[in-house]
Amino acid sequence: MSFLIGIDGGGTKSKAVLTDLQLNILAECKGNATNFLIKGTDEVSGTLLNLIKECLEQKQLSFNDIASIVIGTTGAGRLKDAERLKEKFLSLCNKENIPIRSFEVESDARIALEGAFSGKPGSILIAGTGSIMFGKDASGNIHRVGGFGRYIGDDGSGFTLGRKGLIAVAKNMDGRGKETLLKQYVNKQFNIKTPNELITEVYSNNFDIPSVAPFVMKAAENGDEICRQILDEESDELILHLKAMQRRIAQPVLFVSLIGSLITTKNYYSKLFRLKVKNQFTDVVIKEAEMKPELGAALLARKFFISHTA
Repeated sequence: MSFLIGIDGGGTKSKAVLTDLQLNILAECKGNATNFLIKGTDEVSGTLLNLIKECLEQKQLSFNDIASIVIGTTGAGRLKDAERLKEKFLSLCNKENIPIRSFEVESDARIALEGAFSGKPGSILIAGTGSIMFGKDASGNIHRVGGFGRYIGDDGSGFTLGRKGLIAVAKNMDGRGKETLLKQYVNKQFNIKTPNELITEVYSNNFDIPSVAPFVMKAAENGDEICRQILDEESDELILHLKAMQRRIAQPVLFVSLIGSLITTKNYYSKLFRLKVKNQFTDVVIKEAEMKPELGAALLARKFFISHTA
């Protein structure tokens, strides 16, 4: 009998599932981060191998029993990067005389898309630290909107909310901008009181800019007009993602699954975004994901297995 392994590789932890060909979950495992752009392909390959071994041990299976393995991980959005991890992992397995029948590396967004709609057409909008949207049309073509990164993109993301919030704080400190509650929150939470302290934190101490986003939302909730304007502008950017994806997929109805705490938890920003979707679209439907990303990876693994045996 053949089995599948799907892995959701994150920046802080990873999840793996062992399934049969009908995607029934037989074992689940957790492991370390697999962002190989940060951790390196050597370390991540070892993490993956240990994760797979743990799944096999739970059901007393061997590598020969595994028909296909897919990992969707942070950093694999570009083909060349994904190939680097694939080659390193297969090289490690070869050194240890471990047989691998099929192993593929996909982006974390790709497996989330497959899982959200169980392989059917649909789209996912991700708004976390960064932002990106992926969609799948009726012909199985994958479309992408956004994802240009913090320097020229990430509109509507935690990074952009945090950056705009800090700009507002800096202007207020200088007397170039209006008073904002956010300055008080930044002072209390991060102990930043002066322009020099703000500059030092951002440019010398690798300050976590997205960590300011929750306080932008808190200030907006408490009536701060500056922060409300930031959230209004950035929720408009997320709406533009939807409109662009609509044009690319060209389906009668655009089904969207939301990913990322900014738009999946109840807060001022998510409420504002959902209200705009309701008021501006009659053909966009927000749906909960049907499967977890690791099962989306297993679904892709099954597709690779079928295509290799056809």
